[in-house]
Amino acid sequence: MKISIFTTMTNPEERMDPWKEAIKCYESYADEVVIVGDDFKEEFTWSDIGKMFTNGLQKATGDWVIWMDIDNIFHEKDFEKLTKSIYKNKSAPSIAFPKMQIFTPDRFAIKSVICRAFNKKDFPSITLNGGGDLCLPTLNGKLIKPGDVPKTKVPIWNYDTVFRTKELIGHDRARYARAWKREFGDIGDRGGETPEEAFIAWYEMIKKRYKRHIHYLKIEDHPKFIIEKLLNLNENQFGYDGFGMKDYIKGDLIDYLFGYKDKIIYL
Repeated sequence: MKISIFTTMTNPEERMDPWKEAIKCYESYADEVVIVGDDFKEEFTWSDIGKMFTNGLQKATGDWVIWMDIDNIFHEKDFEKLTKSIYKNKSAPSIAFPKMQIFTPDRFAIKSVICRAFNKKDFPSITLNGGGDLCLPTLNGKLIKPGDVPKTKVPIWNYDTVFRTKELIGHDRARYARAWKREFGDIGDRGGETPEEAFIAWYEMIKKRYKRHIHYLKIEDHPKFIIEKLLNLNENQFGYDGFGMKDYIKGDLIDYLFGYKDKIIYL
């Protein structure tokens, strides 16, 4: 069985993505690594994202294809378990993964369970164009939901924004707000079209999510591919201390109850 991983990246050095570390991880596991998105526009329409993802899925030639964002990494200790999960569920259209959300390297939360591995050999018509954000997998026009497919306890380690500065986050969130408005006619919960407005909205959202980061980590607990980059974080990068939130954001009893329940269920 051939296993492919596809990912997307555009100007990864400028965007401060951990792309070298992610690609090293993918190449250590998969039979094929496909990269798309190098020509993705600065000002885009929201549906362009799903089209880019679908392009990556279509270019991959594996029997099974895993979709990874360029800030997503597998732990090397989970490689064998991942392969076993795919073989065990090889007749399913998809497999769902828990996502470990990292803001600062010393803790995490289970953000969600997402469909990220696809049986392209038996279900070649799977497309990434569904859901409210037009990016979720569909089969023959019907949304593939995590609750309807097998789940693995192999987590995806998500380092979204860990290595970025305030300026870069504001810039990026603003362009996504403008894209959302072009597609849907409003800003939604994205704050505004300027970097300043977009950053404030993002930071308020992140503060609420950080309360759920109640599971603690040591640097050596992280995948080996990313450890050196985490050790070299500086105070201008979000992952250093969450732009200060690490010092004052604490979870309450409800956060701990939900956090431990999710860990027991999904990991």
